[in-house]
Amino acid sequence: MHFLLTLLLQIAVILLACRLVGLVFRRFHQPQVVGEMAAGILLGPTFFGWIWPEGSAFVFPPGSLPHLNTLSQTGLVVYMFLVGLEFDPKLLRGRGHAAVVTSHVSIIAPFFLGSVLALYLYPRLSDESVSFDGFALFVGAAMSVTAFPVLARILSERNLLKTRVGAVTIACAAVDDVTAWTILAVVIAIVRANALETPLWLTLAGSAAYIVIMIFVVRPALRLFERRYHERGRFSQDLVAIALLCLLASAWTTEWLGIHALFGAFAIGAAMPKDPGFVHQLTEKLEDLTVVFLLPLFFASAGLKTSIGGFGAEMWGYFGLIMLVAVAGKLGGSAIAARITGLNWREAGALGILMNTRGLMELVILTIGLELGVISPALFTMMVFMALATTMMTTPVVRWLYPTHQLHADQVESGDDELRVLIPVALPGSGPGLLRVAAALSHDAPARRLYPLHLKVPKSELVREGDTPPRDEPTLKPLIDAAQAGDLEVRPLVFATQDTGRDIANLARVKGAHLTVMGWHRPFVIGDGILGGTVHDAMGSLDGSVAIYAERSFEPWRRALVPYRGKADGPALSAARRIALAEPGLRVVILRVGADAVDDEAELAELAELGDRVEVVPAVGDDPVEAVLAAATRLEADLLVLTIAEAWGLDGSFHLRPERIARKSNASLLLLRGPLPATAERRAPAPTALKAVEAGR
Repeated sequence: MHFLLTLLLQIAVILLACRLVGLVFRRFHQPQVVGEMAAGILLGPTFFGWIWPEGSAFVFPPGSLPHLNTLSQTGLVVYMFLVGLEFDPKLLRGRGHAAVVTSHVSIIAPFFLGSVLALYLYPRLSDESVSFDGFALFVGAAMSVTAFPVLARILSERNLLKTRVGAVTIACAAVDDVTAWTILAVVIAIVRANALETPLWLTLAGSAAYIVIMIFVVRPALRLFERRYHERGRFSQDLVAIALLCLLASAWTTEWLGIHALFGAFAIGAAMPKDPGFVHQLTEKLEDLTVVFLLPLFFASAGLKTSIGGFGAEMWGYFGLIMLVAVAGKLGGSAIAARITGLNWREAGALGILMNTRGLMELVILTIGLELGVISPALFTMMVFMALATTMMTTPVVRWLYPTHQLHADQVESGDDELRVLIPVALPGSGPGLLRVAAALSHDAPARRLYPLHLKVPKSELVREGDTPPRDEPTLKPLIDAAQAGDLEVRPLVFATQDTGRDIANLARVKGAHLTVMGWHRPFVIGDGILGGTVHDAMGSLDGSVAIYAERSFEPWRRALVPYRGKADGPALSAARRIALAEPGLRVVILRVGADAVDDEAELAELAELGDRVEVVPAVGDDPVEAVLAAATRLEADLLVLTIAEAWGLDGSFHLRPERIARKSNASLLLLRGPLPATAERRAPAPTALKAVEAGR
């Protein structure tokens, strides 16, 4: 019972530490896994055991560690199954010349340099109980690994998957993953065969037979599993149990063969059917418990074996050599190979730093090496720190090498005769309304491009979700269906994000958007400003015109009310004109508000073409906001068009007050910031082009 109490306390401490440290690291744009790796080290003797030895001994008494380690290994087995499940063999086919050459060099260069480094480290950090061959092969394999899941997560978060760099990198990482694990399997077979005095040929022959059976017997048989899933349309508990039994059988087999249970877990995952629905549902069933609950135990277990106690200048010198070889072999070798095969230096550098990501996969390999006695605790500690450092440097260096405006440079469309409209969509139900507004506001443009955009916050920080084609994204589907019904051409975009407001502004610049149409879905919640949250974050960075739409009903607009106090309300008048041209059944009412309102013929002249569909009425009362609300009720307006201005309690500084118009009006609300972009004959350059002109001055 004592062991159970201790284990429960350990799990609670580990989960809390991993969540908190992971949160801190995410604030610095680091993947969650990096924070959890750091948390594991902090819980070990390097930090927790150093600042509070008594507390560390109470939470992690030596006698309890085997129980924690067993539980962590179970989680690691399930995780490797998920990695294999997400691994797509198609990545290994049809690779271009750059991917072929770079993937080979990214394995050969670090493996060679790691083996050379082993010549220096072996007499200093090992002993005669470990064969030099096994030591050198293991160090070479550890230097060669790339953390495929973490790399895929970073590529997705930085929206690099659809670029040339992303395509080449993901192919290289897939090859590296398979090659490094194959090399490691051979190393483990050699080491275990020597330790157990088992003929090496027997281990290798058994492993070869296992691979043949997996490819030609198990993999085809699993199609029956997929067929059963399609018949039921979901993953039942029975199907999940079958998947777990397959996992356990495969892991047990490879452990019995002498090449470690993790290989069997990865192999059965890779052999599973790759139907997107099948992969997504099975991953969803297992992912949360594994990633949130079990994997942190592995990080803590590794951290408890990591200690810099007694490290002097000599040891830190060895660590410096390990870092130099790791970066030179992986980053340098990959970048040079990519440059030789035709990528420019920016692309080659980004590919190199991405391939240098080691993350969790490195910790797995190092833990195996420590368990087998191939590496010493001191070398284990130094290589754990190397894995953490090379993974931490990836995101900031990629952000520096490949800033957002450069990421999609090959996707930026040219042509100043087009009006480009970005339509961020957060909820499926808001899409058709936003499309209607965007189409109406761009109605009089000779040419236009409408970009529906959905930014997804990644569900998992470790396992990459399958890439959904933009037109199949559920959030955008109602909008796309509405566009097809209305014969509108749209170009949907789907990207991962960690900062929605910032990335809306970035994508607007990348696409050269003249207008951004955003939705607000909760304008009536007390204390929640209509220009708060994501809208506030995006508007703080957006350069072009912005329209905010809060929809009350999707019924056709019959009467639009435009409160007018002077020239500052010009954008609202312009918007009403365009909507009326697009909606022939719409009447526009101009409400003159306040004693300062004047007859500005220049502002009102552009509405003349609407003829008798326009009327001008005076406001009643001294309070402008109440006058607007009363007029909207009296005239039965179903669309209220306002310019964002301090006069309406919607000032550009976003220090909002009552927002009574937004909260009390029964009409849908359209807010405009800045003048609407003119038609092609009169329009100024897109924001990105304008910035270039200003910079040239």
